[in-house]
Amino acid sequence: MTVARSIGLEFISGLGMAPADFVELAARLGCTAIGLAPQPIVGPLAGAAGWTLRDQPALCAELGRALVQNGVSVALGEGFLIMPGRAIADAAGDVAMMADLGAARLNVVVIEADRTRAIAEFRAFAALARAHRLPVTIEFMPGMPLASLGQTLAFLDEAGVDDAGVLVDAMHFFASGAQPAELAAAPAHRIHYAQLCDARAAGLYEGYYEDARCNRPVPGEGVLPLAGFVAALPAACPIGLELPLLARAEAGEALEPLLAAALEKARALLAGRP
Repeated sequence: MTVARSIGLEFISGLGMAPADFVELAARLGCTAIGLAPQPIVGPLAGAAGWTLRDQPALCAELGRALVQNGVSVALGEGFLIMPGRAIADAAGDVAMMADLGAARLNVVVIEADRTRAIAEFRAFAALARAHRLPVTIEFMPGMPLASLGQTLAFLDEAGVDDAGVLVDAMHFFASGAQPAELAAAPAHRIHYAQLCDARAAGLYEGYYEDARCNRPVPGEGVLPLAGFVAALPAACPIGLELPLLARAEAGEALEPLLAAALEKARALLAGRP
């Protein structure tokens, strides 16, 4: 019998709502894990106040209380970038903040094209996180220096960070040209986290990056072979629903019922139900 896997709610799905409100939303939707960044990646929606967790101890304390009171944990701390002209050491405060909030792991995206520098910065990032007993993941995406699962696995091997892994985003995975068999064949100890959504094409297309950031189809409403993707993941791999629905929210649809319906479809997929 197939056992249903739980699914968390990724930070971008909240469209920039206040962090404590996002925690409460996740709890109402039956999610006990979330992704979190220091400030909004998309949003906030019109009329909502902007915010940042940086240098805001009162807001961090409010968020910490919301996590405890709602039985929600931070499965993924994100918003970390390795990029030209910026030292990852400058993110030490964000790493400490995520650790204080109980994050289980930290994710980074590599934008730096100089491979020698990218590896050095990644090692530094891993060391920052290790000081707080946190593992790290790398998220690959088409158009970046690490554009595929294979390239990211090779980068990790070259970097020599044994406890690091890969974050596999379904949209980016299939846009890279990969198929579930490649994911199933990857070393299980390197696949640390997955993000679930659908896409309107199984490859790069005009508007891809805007869709990835702001508008992704609900699982089952696009073209991706998500059942195969889920089946190829290691059994213990955490999964989060990464589903920014900006256009629909801006058109007046209420976000909570949208996400509730999407989570129902995602849970059916994870349970092997049609």
